[in-house]
Order: sequence, then structure tokens, then C-alpha cells
Amino acid sequence: MKKHLFAAAALAAFASFPAAAQTTLTLSSWVPPGHALTLAQSEWCEEVSKKTSGKIKCNLLPRPVAAPPGTYDAVKNGLADVSFTVHGYTPNRFVLPKVTEFPFMGDSAETVSVAFNRIAQKYPQFTQEHKDVKVLAYFTHGPGIVFNTKRPVTKVDDLQGMKWRVGGGIVNDIAKVVGMNVTLKPASESYELLSGGVMDGTLFPAESIESFKIDKIIKYATTFPGGLYNTSFVIMMNPAKYDKLTPEEKKAVDETSGEALARLIGRHWDKADRRAYALMQANNIQITKADAKFVADMKSKTSMLEKEWAQAAEAKGLKDPAKVLAELRAEIAKLSK
Repeated sequence: MKKHLFAAAALAAFASFPAAAQTTLTLSSWVPPGHALTLAQSEWCEEVSKKTSGKIKCNLLPRPVAAPPGTYDAVKNGLADVSFTVHGYTPNRFVLPKVTEFPFMGDSAETVSVAFNRIAQKYPQFTQEHKDVKVLAYFTHGPGIVFNTKRPVTKVDDLQGMKWRVGGGIVNDIAKVVGMNVTLKPASESYELLSGGVMDGTLFPAESIESFKIDKIIKYATTFPGGLYNTSFVIMMNPAKYDKLTPEEKKAVDETSGEALARLIGRHWDKADRRAYALMQANNIQITKADAKFVADMKSKTSMLEKEWAQAAEAKGLKDPAKVLAELRAEIAKLSK
């Protein structure tokens, strides 16, 4: 009897000690569960949890806390702790990230993302544009492709006379200078727009035909060396949540973010792009590789966009934007070797 009383007392005493504190990060994703971004975001958080011996755990919400264009403000306001957004979804809000979106920048999401993150972290003006959030990493998707349901696109004139969905940023500017009829809509609306005939085509990386289930709708694809464009993203954390972390937890978040996270997302995206090319072949999507004349014509028509961006970036406080763009291209070239 005494033994039982002693055991009960010991158990009660143990229960009175406070449990080890645990921090939960809520993750929001507006792309499907199997998308490269959702997978990379979850893998990042698992690594953070491992580095903190389980003191940080993750809760991927069953649905996004906001529509894609509202995600930045949702994280800023604490509706989710961690999420990502496309800079171009909120026109005129972000200028500097357009540096990575110009035509023919690179053939790998990993390479371009790492280079972009290095350049953006080097110049504090990029952080200033994101002062409302804790930036975890800057990154891009894979090389941009022209997809449509109507006809092969082999020259600039073929881009005209169809209705196109675009995601904003430089791709919107590219589309306008070559005379495309474009509508700015989030990627997540693509199936509805294309299946209903509201849009005839879309500009996407390869991965997106699988993620947004348009592989049975799309009939034609045109690829470009280095991609027609690369869309810039940021993955971010609510700053108040970050400030509440312990020094150990902050260290784990910081070590797992930045270039490591940009590389992680890029690798996931490249893998998804490779899988999508196999899917295109399986669905008999006609793939056209832009020839030298098509590429030269696109370069000629879009070259003025770099000067326009440089002027806007200078107004945002970035000194010598042309030099920054050249540094980014050099970094991509170095990483591509």
C-alpha cells in the first residue's frame, strides 16, 4: 500500500512540472498538396523541427488562409506563420524581384533560385521591399513555356489572336510588347479558364500542367532556351512569430532558410518539370522548340524591358541596377557549370 502511495505521489509530482514548451508553425499553401512548393515548404519545416529536437512542429492548414494575391498580407497580419507568394500577383508592389524574370535567364529552377537568392540577400533594398515580413528565401520557378489549346506557336505573330492567362510581373510586360491579349489571373484558376474556353492559353513552367490538371486540355507547347521568363517568388514568415522564437529556434530557422531553402525549392521544381515533360509526351502535346529567329525576335522586342526595370529599380534606391542584373546573370552562369 505504501509503495502504491509513493508511486502515486511521485507521479503527481512529475505531472506538476511544466511540459517542454513547443512552438507550432502554421503553414499555408494555395497550390495542391503534391505541388513542388507544398512539398518543399513541408520538408523545410521538418528540417527545422529536427534541428530543434522537436521543439518546433508544423501544421499545414487544410486550405489556404487567403487567395494567392492576398497571401503576403495574410502572413504579415499573422493569419498564417509561413507561406509564399508570387511577386507579380500584386502589380506595382514589388519592383526589384523582376530582376530574375527576364527572358532566357536559365534552364534550371535550382540554379536561377540560388543565384536570385544570393543577389537579393546581397542588396538590402530587396529586404526593404519586404519589410513587413521575415524573408525565408527568394526563388523562381522553372523556365517559362507558352502553352495553348489552339495551334502551334512558332513565331511572334502566332502569339496574337488568342486570349492568354498570365501571372503578372515581367511576363505580363513581355506579353504586352509582343501584342498578346492577356489577363492577369492566379495559376490556381487556370483549369477553369482553359477548360471553359475563357482563355486559349497560358504561360507556365512545365510542372504546372500537372499541378493544375491542364495536361488533358493543353494541345501545344513552345519552349525557349533559358525559358521565356522566370516568375519570382518569396517564401516568408510572420515577423511577430519569428520574434517570439527562442534563440535556438531562430538559429534553426535561419540555418534552414536562405540559400538552403532556395536550393531545396528549386530541386523540387526541377524534378516536377522533368516529370511534366514525360506527361506532355504521354498526352501527345505537340512541343515546339523556338528556333533562332523566334528567339532573336523575342530578344529584340523585349530588350527595352530591362531599361524600364532599371529606371524603376533606381527609383526604389537600388544603385546601378544594370550592374545588379549583370551580376545575377554571371551568378547563374557560374552555377550552371
